[in-house]
Amino acid sequence: MSPSLSAQLPTDVQSILTLAARSLFDVFANASEGMLLVDRSGRVVWINDQYRRYLPALGFSKESDFVGQPVSSVVQNTQMHQVIETGKPILVDLLTNQAGTFVVSRFPLRDEAGQVIGALGVVLFDQPQSNLQPLMSKFALMQRELDETRDALAAQRRSASGARQAKYSFASFVGASAAAAEVKRQARRTAQTHSPVLLLGETGTGKELLAHAIHAASTRSRGPLVSVNIAAVPETLLEAEFFGVAPGAFTGAERKGRDGKFKLADGGTLFLDEVGDMPLGIQAKLLRALQEGEIEPLGSNSLLPVDVRIVAATSRDLPALVRAGQFREDLFYRLHVLPVKVPALRERVQDIPALVEVLLEDICGRNGQVQPELSHEAMALLMGQGWRGNVRELRNVLEQLMVRTESAQVDVALVRSVLSDAGVDQIAPPASSSVPALPAPSGQATAPLWVQVAELERQAVQAALQGTGGNKVAAARQLGISRAKLYQCLGQNG
Repeated sequence: MSPSLSAQLPTDVQSILTLAARSLFDVFANASEGMLLVDRSGRVVWINDQYRRYLPALGFSKESDFVGQPVSSVVQNTQMHQVIETGKPILVDLLTNQAGTFVVSRFPLRDEAGQVIGALGVVLFDQPQSNLQPLMSKFALMQRELDETRDALAAQRRSASGARQAKYSFASFVGASAAAAEVKRQARRTAQTHSPVLLLGETGTGKELLAHAIHAASTRSRGPLVSVNIAAVPETLLEAEFFGVAPGAFTGAERKGRDGKFKLADGGTLFLDEVGDMPLGIQAKLLRALQEGEIEPLGSNSLLPVDVRIVAATSRDLPALVRAGQFREDLFYRLHVLPVKVPALRERVQDIPALVEVLLEDICGRNGQVQPELSHEAMALLMGQGWRGNVRELRNVLEQLMVRTESAQVDVALVRSVLSDAGVDQIAPPASSSVPALPAPSGQATAPLWVQVAELERQAVQAALQGTGGNKVAAARQLGISRAKLYQCLGQNG
């Protein structure tokens, strides 16, 4: 420090600390993306100019409606009250709310006696730099899936009372592969609209699960979700099934009439499974219902308005059916507004270990069995199959395995026997001894953060497996993670 500068500094410690505090406050106020002050009771008492730009996204048009309110009621997921209660700062944290995802710091404010009199919140980044973006994206995805799972659990509780609600969320679509992540990204985007969605994919890929997830993540989630498997309803009953029956419409009809699926789904979502199997005669009436937003029950002369969002699914080639004259072209274009291609299981092989873990947990839980482990060779053999029936076929094979084994570990010989009996096609020779592992990172300091984190996770899992002699249950318990997460750490490819 130069003599001239030191001569300008105060000589007593308290004055130096006061100067430092004022200087640091000015630095934060000018360099940060926003600052917020709360008092001892947790009420907002001040925000700076940078913070004011978040108010519209938080739902406030005027600063006066924001300042003076309890911070917990105006900033979702805030931890300011925790800082006030404990007197301890939260130096770096991720905050997600209606305005976005932010890197924030929180500091307690004390009086001269050392008592906490409030707290200061600082938004460090609102659009994190590129080296933080992968971490932010991963956090945002985990937070979104947590919220969706909570919504799904709430929907299940409502369903237990007889309401028609979604049973699954996007978190139920197991997989961390690029293909799985992309289909969930597309489906999430469709959930934010009101246009028809068309789920395309082979049988057993999870189209119905995604239909439930789209409804659960949409603004219609509190409305009913009604499903119709068109292939399972006789053609003569489809019109009544869709549009209902007026009282006394024909001999034998119910005197009070009967609501159709459109009426039951009013205000919510109607899921049309196997829409490619719909007879031509019903297609014209379905098209009118979609275009006009009204239905005419069988035997009635009255039109009933309905507010229904359509999610359709098919494993058939609809363009080919249109060319063959078996599916109306105008209905195809009406449904084909937001197409989502659901990948086949062979297109996301690296998701199989996590799927096996989740499916076995469900199968064994339903049957009261102890969940066994699959040897690395057995898992590799499953990953080398064609899976024409996709996840549904995989579940069938796993159920057969559970019937045939009483051992704590399923070996490759038993898996090969079940696959042979089930007629499952093999698409590649089984891998030597392990599931695919993450390629080693380049070691350069510029490697993306998520690559470095994934490599550290993989190394930790491998070290735990070596320490437990390959026992995945013990390794997962030692690391404090689930076996599905352990498989994911071993098998993700970035």
